[in-house]
Amino acid sequence: MGASGIRLPAVSLGLWHNFGDVDVFQNGRTIARRAFDLGITHFDLANNYGPSPGSAEENFGLILKKDLHAFRDELIISSKAGYLMWPGPYGEWGSRKYLVASCDQSLKRMGLEYVDIFYSHRFDPDTPLEETMGALDFIVRSGRALYVGISSYNPEQTARAAKILRELGTPCVINQPSYSMFNRWVEDGLIETLEEEKMGCIVFSPLAQGQLSNKYLGGIPDGSRASKHTSLPANVLTPARIEQIRKLNDIAQSRGQSLAQMAVAWTLRHKAVTSSLIGASKVAHVEEAVAALNKLEFSAAELQKIDAILK
Repeated sequence: MGASGIRLPAVSLGLWHNFGDVDVFQNGRTIARRAFDLGITHFDLANNYGPSPGSAEENFGLILKKDLHAFRDELIISSKAGYLMWPGPYGEWGSRKYLVASCDQSLKRMGLEYVDIFYSHRFDPDTPLEETMGALDFIVRSGRALYVGISSYNPEQTARAAKILRELGTPCVINQPSYSMFNRWVEDGLIETLEEEKMGCIVFSPLAQGQLSNKYLGGIPDGSRASKHTSLPANVLTPARIEQIRKLNDIAQSRGQSLAQMAVAWTLRHKAVTSSLIGASKVAHVEEAVAALNKLEFSAAELQKIDAILK
């Protein structure tokens, strides 16, 4: 992972959805257990994951206690803070007060003494970056986390954050941006910055909130994120987007993969990308994603065809 001494699995499991108190606990528990059995040793959380906010960490804490406690030293557990968690001026963004309090709350919810990675979940335009990065440095030096990272910081913000933390003596080891075939902003300078800074990269939403799967080949099915108007608005899935999905699926089939598997493999084609962070609502989703690792190589012709479809 960048210039650090730890390695992340090529596929990691994120608990953004499907592990909250509105979900069936046993389903999430089964997913986490199967993920670990398949070699996924990195579980990614944040203080506000649920819903309700905080409940994903609480449920993961129960999974740790029931199933994974004996394997704690084999796991990389991360959390983040940056988005709204409680009312008032200290319940979001990047102040020292918010970040340290959030880390303490996350540790309590999960029943942990420390997390392996703690992130600033988003850049705060109103707090000096020196304060935000200083809080991350304090979180490491006080034993609350082993490593620190940033999420969704652009190239300039990433370089500034890396410089501040390097001078403090607590390197920024990883950035967590969104990245998929439908969301390629990291290619506009961020990947180069990460390579220059020797920083790892774990990408979230490699399936573009499920668009890059077989779910939407026939339109918008009942029960999908798009049908519920949650994190994937239905208006994103225009007829032109559905046609792109179908054409990409044809390429995946010619590779002997599902569209979801090709989407995960595509994010990992960059050597700067350390891990692809998936979500899962059922065990089969985890198994499918891990199987993507059986075919990571792309021919130049395949990449050209994909680029042509995405234009």
